[in-house]
Amino acid sequence: MNRVYGIIGIKAKMANWNADFTGRPKSTSNGEIFGSDKALKYPMKKMWENENKEVMYIKSWKEEKDSIVPNKLAERYEILFGKVDDKKVSTNEVMNNLFRCIDVKNFGATFAEKKQNISITGAVQFGQGFNKFEDTNIEVQDILSPFTDSTKDDAKQSTLGTKITVDEAHYFYGFSINPKAYDEYKNLLDGFDGYTKEDYEEFKKVALVSATAYNTNSKYGCENEFALFVECKEDECYLPDLSDYIKFDSEKRCIDLSEIEKLIDNKYQNVEVFYNKYKLEVVTTLNKFDIFTKEKL
Repeated sequence: MNRVYGIIGIKAKMANWNADFTGRPKSTSNGEIFGSDKALKYPMKKMWENENKEVMYIKSWKEEKDSIVPNKLAERYEILFGKVDDKKVSTNEVMNNLFRCIDVKNFGATFAEKKQNISITGAVQFGQGFNKFEDTNIEVQDILSPFTDSTKDDAKQSTLGTKITVDEAHYFYGFSINPKAYDEYKNLLDGFDGYTKEDYEEFKKVALVSATAYNTNSKYGCENEFALFVECKEDECYLPDLSDYIKFDSEKRCIDLSEIEKLIDNKYQNVEVFYNKYKLEVVTTLNKFDIFTKEKL
């Protein structure tokens, strides 16, 4: 397969897609709201994990000294493949095991444990997802706890908390897939085929539904609403971050892809546009599909 470029769109309504350490939606120094690539990858990994696929870089837990604490990197590896500090374990074996993990196959890995020091640049790379909705407001809700403050012996009132959300935001992430990223490992690792069409289809599946499927308290109201996949016609096809070329009409909730159509003209063998037809309009001559049913529109 050749390179793939695209965009993933996430809607947040009375939700907080990606908070900073103060609990507010993450933003740049000039106040522009955005979501990090980690916020997008996490629900993808959770979906793969829920499907019983091997996922390396996700939080897992253990009991230690009467507490529940996260596993270390080596301990996570041990859960999946056995101990990494065994003298008989070669770097070749560790890399083969890492590439068995669907998250590593797509996003790469940094593995520095014991005698192993491995860095794998992922085939799939994301930019930051900037909010293109012009009228986003941050909402702060006071929440009354049913309990008093446990740190104060004389507390007579229950405590207050806060929940911070946006009223509405539309995040758009650009991404690229370089299937040749792992070519150098094909001759080093036995039975390794590099990044395959099957790996791409696995990524494509979670790119369309994982945010919608991940319904935590703060993420309820976040959903996949748009995705664009541009499969290049030629091997040497280099495109910029396509999310910069989207025009979003905040009043009509309308996405205009005319600039992208000009940019990719004669450079693709297949293009698919998935979107929520009930909440969005998309202006394009490209092939359009229902993001829920995957049926052509």
